[in-house]
Amino acid sequence: MLKITTPYKYEEFKRKSVGGKRLYENPYGEPVPSVTTILSKTKDMTHLNAWKKRVGEKKAQEIVTEAANVGTIMHNMLESWSLNKEYTGTNMLQAKMMAETVIKNVEPDIQEVWGSEVNLCYPGLYAGTTDLVGIYKGNHCIMDFKQTNKPKKREWIDDYFMQAAAYGMAHNEVFGTDIKHAAIFMCSRDCNWQLWEVGPDEFEHWTEKWARRVEEFYNLS
Repeated sequence: MLKITTPYKYEEFKRKSVGGKRLYENPYGEPVPSVTTILSKTKDMTHLNAWKKRVGEKKAQEIVTEAANVGTIMHNMLESWSLNKEYTGTNMLQAKMMAETVIKNVEPDIQEVWGSEVNLCYPGLYAGTTDLVGIYKGNHCIMDFKQTNKPKKREWIDDYFMQAAAYGMAHNEVFGTDIKHAAIFMCSRDCNWQLWEVGPDEFEHWTEKWARRVEEFYNLS
């Protein structure tokens, strides 16, 4: 069973879609775009578009939809686990096996859970939802669960690192923390486990890259 503490008061934000942009209402000012919206609007789509062309638009959509369904159920199972609650939602054997793989690999190293599915906002700029905030391997840490069809290489997941950096920056700004660690917990469809960790020096690198993406997004707007 995980140790759950509440050192910070997290609020739940409402979401709305305006002009194709996913916005978060928040207590700090006007609604702001989501982290995922900023990343998608500033992303180089060359490789993705080439893949869609190679497999066909219909097949590509089927693959994306199926992966999203598996990922959603896996995340829901992990959310229940992270809150020490029994999962009572939709069951899917593959998602269950993936969630169990993640739990087996991370549970011994999570000392505290401060919050699960935590809404975070950097006032005036962006907001988003991280899967876990707490203490991992002795460090204050942003943690995210990711599912993948096939195992990935580190150089393929820049957006995941920027996403984690964005959440860390928002948490530090609002709650006065000094989070400089992130961990991406990734499981493939065949239950291949991958752990991607970011320490202070690399965390700074990703915060700088994320800041440039935010600037690019607002310049586009």
